[in-house]
Amino acid sequence: MDSKEVILLKKALNRQKMARLQAEKILEEKSKELYDVTHHLKEANNKLENLLNEKTSELDGVFINIIDPYVVMDLKFNVINMNESAKVFLGYDHNKESLNLSQLVHPDYMEYTLESFQSLMEVGTLKNYRAKIFTKDRTEKWVQINSSLIYNADRNAIAAQGIIRDITHETEIQELLSEQKKQLDIIVENSPLGIALTVDGYILKVNKAFESLLGYSEQELKQMHVRDISTPEDKEGSIALLQQMNRGEIDNFAVVKTYTRKDGTSLLAKTQVSAVRNGKGKQDYQVALIEDITAQKQLELQKEKLLQELEASNQGLQEYAHIVSHDLKSPLRSINALASWLMEDYKDVLDENGLFNLRQMQEKVESMDRLITGILKYSSITSDNQERTSVDLNEVIKDIEEIIFIPEHVEIQITDTLPTLLADRTKVHQLFQNLMSNAVVHIEREKGTVKIGVKELANHWQFSIADNGVGIPKQYHERIFKIFQSAGTKERSTGIGLSIVKKIIDLYEGKIWLESTVGEGTTFYFTLKKDV
Repeated sequence: MDSKEVILLKKALNRQKMARLQAEKILEEKSKELYDVTHHLKEANNKLENLLNEKTSELDGVFINIIDPYVVMDLKFNVINMNESAKVFLGYDHNKESLNLSQLVHPDYMEYTLESFQSLMEVGTLKNYRAKIFTKDRTEKWVQINSSLIYNADRNAIAAQGIIRDITHETEIQELLSEQKKQLDIIVENSPLGIALTVDGYILKVNKAFESLLGYSEQELKQMHVRDISTPEDKEGSIALLQQMNRGEIDNFAVVKTYTRKDGTSLLAKTQVSAVRNGKGKQDYQVALIEDITAQKQLELQKEKLLQELEASNQGLQEYAHIVSHDLKSPLRSINALASWLMEDYKDVLDENGLFNLRQMQEKVESMDRLITGILKYSSITSDNQERTSVDLNEVIKDIEEIIFIPEHVEIQITDTLPTLLADRTKVHQLFQNLMSNAVVHIEREKGTVKIGVKELANHWQFSIADNGVGIPKQYHERIFKIFQSAGTKERSTGIGLSIVKKIIDLYEGKIWLESTVGEGTTFYFTLKKDV
């Protein structure tokens, strides 16, 4: 081997040595990384094991400390686990002997239990399952169980768990109460209401009041069906309701029906019927309470007749008011015409005193005419002659401004957008016109204002009409709403305008009141129901 070959061999050996060193270094680094990862995984695993132990301890603590009996069973009713409360209640220890819960179920409830378990398998939960069971010493117990399924990771049911509640005492009390309800005690016997026990419409037992109301003895009634004492027109409705009760669709109902007494007379009675059911929901019998309302119905009929007569009387009075107003206005017009003729024909002959008297006569005639018109309007305000239409109050105010006399120095201001009501347009127009006219006529300032506003309440609209007029003394605040009462002079007021306002507001279930300061002005407030 020459020197050249030796040199090449040395270089190759050096390169191999360097590569080996580099590989060893990489291997050392990877080994360290693997060691670190292994160490971290070990720590994480220890933490998970500790956490699992903690949670298991917690669950064991919860399981042990549940006050009510708690049982876990497989899907064939075999007990897998149970807490101390369950062991004490049932008398069994699953650690010492195998236990199948189906063996504890009372035979009367076995079919119901299997149906309930099927429901648990389909739904996943079972609430308020009630049944009678035997404990180990063959003591009968009533239990209520709330249960749910336990699933594996694949969501397949593998077991069931349930909490048992002992309701034996509660059930015994219910049964005792049920037995007591089956007997008519002294209170029932002395009740002023007629009381009867029936099954499928057949009478089993009645109290003295029932016998007295119908005139039959208890022995006679026991041979009868409810339809035997019911009038033909009432049979169909009562039978339909009883059939609903028998099917379990309703537990009670109330009707007003007519019974036939033994002597053939009729008895109108309010009848309340209730079903009495046993623990399984099956109807044992019905309890019927009947209250004689014959006299009450007669009073209602009399009241209805009186209301009809009153309505006819009111109609007659309204017609009479129209006739009287016409008959009264005719001579007034004649008197007014004669006074005008006298004024025209004899103005050059009569002295100032005579002309003054004629003018006074004309003013009194006009005042009387306004009074008669006011009375006629007041008498015509009733709930019977209403035409309910959509009434825009903004349009109503504009119409009133064109009708009533508003002096140049008085300004009408609408401070809020007024609502639209479903009401009688004429009556609403009367209401606002009277209040606006009343406000305008009592303003004596150089610059007068009448402000109309509204505020929305829960069930009403609250309106306000404010003026800066002469004001109304406190002692008149109540009186002015009564007919023929006013706070002004006779020339200014007939004493009817505000009474008309009050009557219209009452008609629409509202209220009216005022705030006023003499010399500063008056604000009338009133409400109208929203469905007006």
